[in-house]
Amino acid sequence: MTVTADDTGVTAHYSDRLERYVQVGTASGRVVAVSFPTTEPADATAGGAVLDRVFDYLGGTQDSFDDVTVALTVPTDQRAVLEAARKVPYGELVDGVQLARMAAGLDPDDDGDRQTVQTALRGNPAPVLVPDHRVEGVDGATPSAVADRLRALEQT
Repeated sequence: MTVTADDTGVTAHYSDRLERYVQVGTASGRVVAVSFPTTEPADATAGGAVLDRVFDYLGGTQDSFDDVTVALTVPTDQRAVLEAARKVPYGELVDGVQLARMAAGLDPDDDGDRQTVQTALRGNPAPVLVPDHRVEGVDGATPSAVADRLRALEQT
């Protein structure tokens, strides 16, 4: 699914499964942010194509979101990490070393490259669409309680 240029703004909806809101920000036809605020965002509207798909996923529909354009405005080495994370299949887990192996140009034996993996996942602008919850042993941008629920969802 391509987000169109008309899909600009912030949408949010409360998720009973996650016990918090899911908020999606889009600009110029690309997803720029996904977050999980605990209070209702004042500037958000309901609905939106990407948010609807996220809620289908939360309802149990398998979705890779690989057809959703995400604006990854991060350094090239971090972009490689986030693009590799997008390739981790639904229901599977990798660790940080495996993710470094998957990322173009990174050496999983290099301390600096392992730090790049951590930095990229912590700064992930679009959790769920870039599924940092599928990476074990490295804290991502997804809050830990949300990551636990997403992993549990994908294991059922």
